[in-house]
This record gives sequence, structure tokens and C-alpha cells, in this order.
Amino acid sequence: MAQVITTQQFPYTYEGMDKKGQKVKGRILAASEQAVKADLRRQGIIAKKIRKQSQLFKSDKKIGSEDIALFARQLATMLQAGIPMVQAFDIVGNGHEKPAMQKLIMAIKADIESGTTLHEALAKHPLYFDDLFVNLVEAGEHAGALETLLEKIATYKEKTEALKKKIKKAMFYPAAVLVVAVVVTIILLIFVIPQFENIFKDFGADLPAFTMMVIGLSKFVQAYGLMMGAVAGGAIYAFIYFKKRSKPMRQGIDRALLKAPVIGPIMVKAAIARFARTLSTMFSAGVPLVEALTSVAGATGNIVFEDATLKIRDEVSTGQRLQRCMENTGLFPNMVVQMIAVGEESGSLDAMSAKIADFYEADVDAAVDGMSSLLEPLIMAILGVLVGGMVIAMYLPIFKLGSVV
Repeated sequence: MAQVITTQQFPYTYEGMDKKGQKVKGRILAASEQAVKADLRRQGIIAKKIRKQSQLFKSDKKIGSEDIALFARQLATMLQAGIPMVQAFDIVGNGHEKPAMQKLIMAIKADIESGTTLHEALAKHPLYFDDLFVNLVEAGEHAGALETLLEKIATYKEKTEALKKKIKKAMFYPAAVLVVAVVVTIILLIFVIPQFENIFKDFGADLPAFTMMVIGLSKFVQAYGLMMGAVAGGAIYAFIYFKKRSKPMRQGIDRALLKAPVIGPIMVKAAIARFARTLSTMFSAGVPLVEALTSVAGATGNIVFEDATLKIRDEVSTGQRLQRCMENTGLFPNMVVQMIAVGEESGSLDAMSAKIADFYEADVDAAVDGMSSLLEPLIMAILGVLVGGMVIAMYLPIFKLGSVV
């Protein structure tokens, strides 16, 4: 009878000689270096060098939030259909198109086969399964309603991913167009404007002030372009570096985003939608309110709302009503506070939170579409000013050519 491997497996790279004396190298999953040597011996390979990799999956970055959402939906569907859990993991894992996701699912399956509970197996991979996911699965296992809870998790993940895509769409489109505009402008200044400058030298007339300004800008970019690019790259790197490590900086940026024109109201609505959706999912799963608010804080996506939610949690733990605590933060609109109050009074906090989430998710959709419609003509105007302005500057001297002749 084959022995079931119960220990966690890690990736190893190896180099060695096969039966024909040829050099071979590759990658293998095993529990230890001795297991790697034993496996290679069975394949007729004499290992010369074996090296353990630092991470469980070399292609970790290929696994995205949408893959975890799909996994939750597929697993919920399989269990609701009455398929045993181990078999469900086999079907979901082998059917996934990403090798990294397959390995992740199979690693969880191996833990389950060894007697580990599902939430404990998921908790071993915190990079992909956060506390909210693990806590909901644990609640489902304890209540004997794992299928129902996985269904709720899948719905929650799908809705939050859809909301994230909306926010990314709102910010990516104008940023991408402006980057293209800057690149086109730099190309014109470095390669095109100097050609016109050579032509204008033989005109025998003074150039218009606008043309001279553009030529001067072209010379400046040619002389200091590389330095400016290096400074800009260093500034961006420093910004990203300190943003990850400085909480005051993140607070300042998130607070500024919430107050920014156009994008600010969208960020506020998105944070409220995530707050309400997470609260509804956790509370409907039977998670105590104080414990649920800890997961809600991390799911808001904005450090200002995260800190406010943690403050709400601390106040609720002293016996205060959720409605009053939310009101004290000054972040939540009156409508949200009143709906939460109704939910508390009627004992349907999860249902009212879900209604708030539905309303604000739809509001974010409408706001993003409206912002896109507003920004399109604005971006076209910016492009026209940047590119069209330089074209006009280069053609102004040509209009004087007749008087010179």
C-alpha cells in the first residue's frame, strides 16, 4: 500500500547525471533533500547539486485575487453537489489552467488528506487566504454549513473583485493616456523639433516667441532629459518604498485621495461598500461583531477607514451600539448610519449591511462611468494642447516665409 506523504512539500532545483552520463537539471517538489535524492535515484539520476528554493511556489506572483475567488466558487459548487472534499480538490486542481494554482490546491489537498481541517490548511498560505477567508471557513466547519459559507465567500470575493476592477479602471485609463501623451511629447521634443530648427536657421527672419519657447524646451530636454528621467524614476521608487513602510505617509495619501476632486467621492463610496459587504458576510456567518470588525477593518482598502473601523471595534467591545460608534467617526453618511441602526433594532444587521453594499457598489459603477465620460474630452483637450501646440509652434515660421521671400 502506498504511503501517504503528510509533510509539507517544498521546491528543490537539482543538477546531476542520468543513466547515459548526460548532464540534467530540473525542479522537483519534495518534503526534504533526502526525499529529492531518493526520487531522483528511482529515475536513474545521480544528483550532484540540490538546492532548496526560498518560496513554496516559484510562480507565486501568477496567482491573483480572481483565482482565489474562482477557487472558492468552484469548491462551493462541488461540495453543494455532494462531491467529497478530497475529490473536489482533485477536480478543481487538475482543471485549473495555472500551474502555480494547481500546486497550491494540491498542497492544501495533501494537508487535508493528512487529517488537517480545511481552515487550518488554508491558514498555511496567508499570502492567498486572508484572516477573513480562514475565519469564515472555520465558522462553516464548526456550524456544519461549509457549503453555505463557501458560497458566501465566493459571492463576497466576486463582488469585491468587481469593485476593485471598477476602481482600477477609473484610475488606469486617464493615467495611461497621460503617460502616452508625455512619451509622444518627449519624442517630438528630442527627434522632431531639432529637424525643424535646422530648417529655420536659413529663414533669415526672427522666429515667433512661441516657436522659440518650444525650441528652447527641446534643447533643455536633450541636455537634461536623462537626468530628469533618473530623478523621476528615483522619486517614484522612493515614493513606493516609503509608502509601504510609513504608516503616516499612507494615512496622508489615503486621506488626500478621499478629499481629491472627482476621484475622492468614488474612493469613499468604494470603502463604504467594502465595509458593508464584509460586515454582512461575516455577521451572516455567525462571527461575533467585535471579531468581525477586525476583518472588516482590513478589507476597507483605505487606511483611514481601517483605523476608524478598529476604533469602532474597540468602542463596540465596551458595550456601545455600532450605529453610535460609526456616527462618532464622521466618515459614514447619515443614510448608512441610519440603516445600520435599523438593522441593529430589527436584528437584521447582515441584511441591512448587504443592502448598503449593493447600493454603494451600484453607485461606484455609475460614478466610474460618469467620470470616464467626463475625463475623455478633458484628456483629448490635454493631448491637443501638448501635441497640437508643438505642431502649431513649428508651422508658425512657415506662415512668415512668404514675407521673407
